[in-house]
Parts: sequence; structure tokens; C-alpha cells
Amino acid sequence: MATPKQGYRTKSGERIPSVTTILSRFKESGGLVQWAYKQGREHENLAMRDLPGPAHLYDVVGKAAEAGTIAHDMIEQNLLAGRLYLPDEPLPDTAANADEFVIAKARNSFAQFLKWNAQTKLKVIMTEKSLVSEAHRYGGTWDGIGRDVDGRLVLIDWKTSNAVYGDYLYQLAAYAILIEEVMPELGPVTGFHLLRVAKEHADFAHHYYGELDRERRGFLLMRELYEIDAVTKKRA
Repeated sequence: MATPKQGYRTKSGERIPSVTTILSRFKESGGLVQWAYKQGREHENLAMRDLPGPAHLYDVVGKAAEAGTIAHDMIEQNLLAGRLYLPDEPLPDTAANADEFVIAKARNSFAQFLKWNAQTKLKVIMTEKSLVSEAHRYGGTWDGIGRDVDGRLVLIDWKTSNAVYGDYLYQLAAYAILIEEVMPELGPVTGFHLLRVAKEHADFAHHYYGELDRERRGFLLMRELYEIDAVTKKRA
């Protein structure tokens, strides 16, 4: 979720880092490297068959991102505004230049999401809210929170990626800390729903975590180390 244009600031006006800024300092990039390597190997194999290598490689990567991005946007707009994207309804702007094959993959992913959503009966109660922790001095904007069938508060996040990475869990944990500090009247966050759309095939996947206590502690340690590291860099 995008950081507000003005950034995050405490009540006293101090500029503070976002959740994603803190996590990026310790981010594991192995998944991204592996994906790039795989795409490079596909390019090599295509070139060996006398196909237009570079152009085709960009096409493969572009279409992979297109389908995943379109499906992600469809899911997001369903959760934010209840859009169902029936055949006569316009698709998101990201689908403007997509071909029928890409759109079909995106619609299939969206259909998988709708089926899951109907089964879980999650009720989204709030979306895209920016919060600031005065206690820990960081800010973040989460995708959504809701109530499950038992009325418990749950956090909902949606990603476009080919896998689930550790920083996703730290991000969810950081948002839970924010929500419980700034909006305690909602009650504690008791569950975490991560909705993922694969880049390459736009497959929809749901991951549920009942608690992220270790990740909460881990994020706060990262926040502390982020501060220490900033001071050390000034001394170097």
C-alpha cells in the first residue's frame, strides 16, 4: 500500500519511517533473483529455437505481470467497492492493453477469489487507512481489516507475487501493532489473511496465520536496529 505523499509524522511533527522502509533495510531478495534467473533461462531456450529472443522475453515478463496485476486490481476493487466485474462491466485500467489470453487468466484468478470469499464469509469493515505509532515511531497503511464468522478482528492483505516471503509476515505483524495501538476499541487482531496472486499465471492463493507473535517481536527489533543503523551511518 502506498505511503502518503507527505510521509508519516508523529504528533510533534517528527518524520518517521514506514513499515516498508524499515523492512527494506533487511529485505531478503532471493525470491526476486530466482524469478529473474528463471525468466533469463526461458529467454535462452527461446533464442536457441530461433525465436525473437529479447522481444519475446519482454513479452513473457510483461504478460506475466499483466495477468497478475489485473487480477490483483480486480480483487482489490471487490474488497474496497464490491465490484464483481460481470461481462458487461469495464475491467480495471491495468487491463486496457491486455489481450484476451491475459484477461482470461486474470478473470480465472478473480473467480477463484470470489469462491474463496463466499466460503470464508469475511466481512471487510475498513480499508486503506494510514496510521502512526507514537510508541514505536513508525507509520503504515494496511489494505483491510474485517470480522470473521465468529466476529473476531482479522487483518487482510493482498499481494502480487509468486511466493510468500518472510517480510510479508513481518509487515502484517507491524500493521497489527499499529491497529491495536491507535484503534484499541476494535479489539486485538486475532488472525491474518494473506491473499496472493501469482505473477506468472495469476493463480489465486490464500494463506492464513492465527498468530504472528514472533514476527511482532522481530519487527520491533528491526525498528530498533533501523534507528541504531541510521546513527552509525552518520558516524562512519
